[in-house]
Amino acid sequence: MNIYIDFDDCLCETARHFSGFVKDLYGIDVPYEDIKYFNLQKSFSLTDEQYDEMMIKAHEPEVLLSYEETPGAAAVVNEWIDKGNDVSIITGRPFSAYEPSREWLDRHGLERVRMYCLDKYGRDTFIKNSRFSLELADYYRMHFDIAIEDSPSAFRFFEHLPALQVMVYDRPWNRGCEFPGDNYHRCTDWNTIRRLYETFARE
Repeated sequence: MNIYIDFDDCLCETARHFSGFVKDLYGIDVPYEDIKYFNLQKSFSLTDEQYDEMMIKAHEPEVLLSYEETPGAAAVVNEWIDKGNDVSIITGRPFSAYEPSREWLDRHGLERVRMYCLDKYGRDTFIKNSRFSLELADYYRMHFDIAIEDSPSAFRFFEHLPALQVMVYDRPWNRGCEFPGDNYHRCTDWNTIRRLYETFARE
């Protein structure tokens, strides 16, 4: 099977880090469980200037390398690769973040996965003239059987794949969203994702 995996908040605990990061930068205390919107500017009530500064700092190599792994992620992904699945990480991070992101993956035993940077969210606003390694047209020519994603804003990238099984990693900002179809499944951890994969693999 071909498997799509988002990077932030699926493989690593980005938002948990941001909660402390914003408190340190601006004294704004929003606990992880109170991050109600995928739009972090809205969740943290940041000005445009604060948001741009935060996102630039958050994409510095030492910060990207500091994110904790989401428990069980690497082990499950490596199981899938060992079984012959084709796994691709499709991240909304700009290509300027590729090298430290690649290093993070390698440090966590995910050397065998490919990573593509796709402009999912129009984030050229904070990293000027940023570029991405995967064009939308090329992405839409790719086929996936399973996707692991946390952002409701990314669901539109699955509309061309009606048979795709989407495992939505449970996060505070997606708990109030309505899923587009019954092929979307809420998953609270990587063990749940593993069990669902096994169900789909038997079908």
